[in-house]
Formats: sequence, C-alpha cells, structure tokens
Amino acid sequence: MPASPHILICDDDPVVHESLGLYFENEHFTYSSAYDGKEALVHAVSDRPDLIILDLMMPEKTGIEVCRELRKTMSTPIIILTAKGEEIDRVLGLELGADDYIVKPFSPREVIARIKAVLRRISEPQESVAVIRYEGLEINLDNYQVKVNNELVSCTPKEVEILHLLASHVGQVMDREQILSLVWGYDYFGDTRTVDTHIKRIRQKVTYEGAPWSLVTVYGVGYKFEVTF
Repeated sequence: MPASPHILICDDDPVVHESLGLYFENEHFTYSSAYDGKEALVHAVSDRPDLIILDLMMPEKTGIEVCRELRKTMSTPIIILTAKGEEIDRVLGLELGADDYIVKPFSPREVIARIKAVLRRISEPQESVAVIRYEGLEINLDNYQVKVNNELVSCTPKEVEILHLLASHVGQVMDREQILSLVWGYDYFGDTRTVDTHIKRIRQKVTYEGAPWSLVTVYGVGYKFEVTF
C-alpha cells in the first residue's frame, strides 16, 4: 500500500467529504473532492488518485456512467457507495469493474478498512508464476495484461487475478469463498455474488468460439478452468 495514498472522494453530499476527510487526515491519507460526475472524471485524470470513492447517485453524470468511462482507460481501484436497496446498481457497478462497494449509511472506519484492504491486495507481491499461456490465451500478472489470440483485452485488475488464479489450477474446482479469500483477501467485506459477477464479465471478454479452454461453472460449488487437449 502507498505510504500516503491519495483518495478521490466523489459524492454530492458535503457531509460525506467532511466526515471521510477527517478520518483520512488521521490516517495520513491525502484526498481531493468531486461533487458531481463530470467533476469526478476531471479529477480522476488530473489527480491520478490511488483509489476512488464513487457515489452512484450524483448530478451531471451518475456513478455508473463515471465508472464506465474510467474503466475504458484506467485501472484505478474504485469503491462504490450505494444506498440501501440499490442492489441492481451495485451489481452493475461491479460488472463495470468496481473493486468493492459500501452501503450507506456507513461508518468512516469501515471505509478506511476497505481502502486499506483494496490497496494492500494490489501492492502485495504475487508468489505464483506470473505469466500463464495456453493456446490463444496469455495472462500476465507482471503487467496485468490479458491477450486473446495475441490481441490485448481490457481487463480490470480483479478480472486478471481471478483468471490467473483459475488458469493456474487447471481442472481444480474452486468455490466462491476460496476465490474471495485468495483474490480479495480474508478481510474482504463483500459477498460471494461478487465472484459470479466477475466470472460473467471475464467470460464475455475472453471466450471465443472454438477456444481450447473454458471457464466452467460447477453448479452448487464454484468454478474451474478446463483445457481441451
């Protein structure tokens, strides 16, 4: 985790900025603020934050629109803020590449814990083989790139890590809890549906007709990576 991470807070409620800002200062985090979606996009580019706190309900552009735009060019970790009951928007945010979500009302201490967990996961060194190759597929954990038939495919860091994890254990079924633990870390606050969301998105990006490998759902258990020899 960076020594003094810079956090971009995107929310139209000044109270959110004030309350989080006080806790960030105590943790020696630096931060900047955006109060609408358009401002969020500007600050994301100009400030180059280590992590973005993104409210789903903002004027000018919604958090969903902002997340979609950011993921076209940036892999900066995103934690979305969602009101209780906004499950559809929360799932959509995860499908677009958000790394975690927090339901309002929230405790600032919980936000701090989530931020530390996400940044720690990204900065921790990987112990497994960095580059995995199969016919028509390359997963590179050194530069977080995925190639399908020698063409780069835009993937979020979590998508790369999940695909790398499964592809490095061919034929081994991993349940959702295992994937959460190994990819997100033991202190992840989300639920197992997050895994399903990411697997769905990975399939959409890397699967093609005739591929000699596949991500297989083992119903009631989890997922595995299979290769056709």
